[in-house]
Order: sequence, then C-alpha cells, then structure tokens
Amino acid sequence: MNLNIQYNKISQLQLIKQLGIRQKALPTLKNKESALRLEVKKARDKASELDNQVRERTLELEAFMKLWVEFDPSLLKIKNVEISTRKIAGVKTPLLGEIEYDVPDFNLFKAPSWYPEGITLLQELSRLQIEREFFVRKMHILEQVRKKTTQKVNLYEKVQIPAFEEAILRIKRFLEDEENLSKAGQKILKNRMNREAEHD
Repeated sequence: MNLNIQYNKISQLQLIKQLGIRQKALPTLKNKESALRLEVKKARDKASELDNQVRERTLELEAFMKLWVEFDPSLLKIKNVEISTRKIAGVKTPLLGEIEYDVPDFNLFKAPSWYPEGITLLQELSRLQIEREFFVRKMHILEQVRKKTTQKVNLYEKVQIPAFEEAILRIKRFLEDEENLSKAGQKILKNRMNREAEHD
C-alpha cells in the first residue's frame, strides 16, 4: 500500500489518527467475522438436516405412489408465506413465518379416505422444502457478507495497519534526524561563536 506521506508533524498526526481508527475497528470486525462464520455453519447444518427430512418424507410418499395418481392437486395450494427479516451480526436475513394453505372443501364421502392424511403429508413436505430454501438463502447472504468482512480484516491486519505503522516510523525517524542535525548545527555554531569570542 503506497501512502502519500509528507515528512512533518501534521502528516504524522493524521496517520496516527487513521491507524487508531483501524486498530479500534479490527477487533469488532474479527468478532463480526467469527459470528458470521458460526451463523453460516448453523444455516448450512439446518439446510442439510431439512434436506434429509425432505428425502425421508419423499420416500414415505413414494410408498403411496399408486394412490397419488387419484389425488386432485387443486386440493392444496399455498395461499401465503409470511416473511420477515432478522439482523444477525448487523446483516438482514430472511426469517420464515407462517405458511397459509388454501384447502377447499371437498366431499369426504366421494373422495378416497386417505385424502385428509395426504393433504397433511403434502403440507409437511412443502413446509420442509420452503424452510430449507430459506436456510439456503440465509446461508448465501451470510456467506457473502462473511467473505467481505474477512477481506476487510485481512486488508486492515496485513496491509493498512503495517503500512501506517511503517509510514509513522519513517516520519518519526526523519523528524528525529532533522532535529539531531539542527542540534548539531546549533552546537557547531555555538562552538564557532565561542571561539570567535575568545579570539576577540
């Protein structure tokens, strides 16, 4: 990182201020990164768990596959999916609320006896699939933000903070050298003036 530095006190103070800002922000960014990493893992695990549940439920339904040919798909529709947001480590993520189904009335005497149970099974399966989709989306959102946060942590930790520290040190050394040269010049001048005063 190339810093445009001037070898004076004002530039040194500005760099010290910028360094302080980054040093104070770094622990917060690291905490945010680890919180996001944990939340990504939780979302991934939950999505995987829901995947397994969907597979199990689907296998259960396959046992009744011959019966499903008789099923009327218009008997179950998703009416509404309630979606809200929740902040996790400062990041808005989707949160699944209630799922409303539209189940029209049907004649229980004319319909096969397994229809009510079939509708319940389909509701459970759709709920699992929707919930899984939410956790996958949540995982992707959090993973994107985590990557950006990791990049920022690395930028501060490995690039900017060392660059500011080096620049401050260079200015400090320059100013010290300048001060030493000034003192040496004053000493030489004083000695010369003393010698001239002794000769007079």
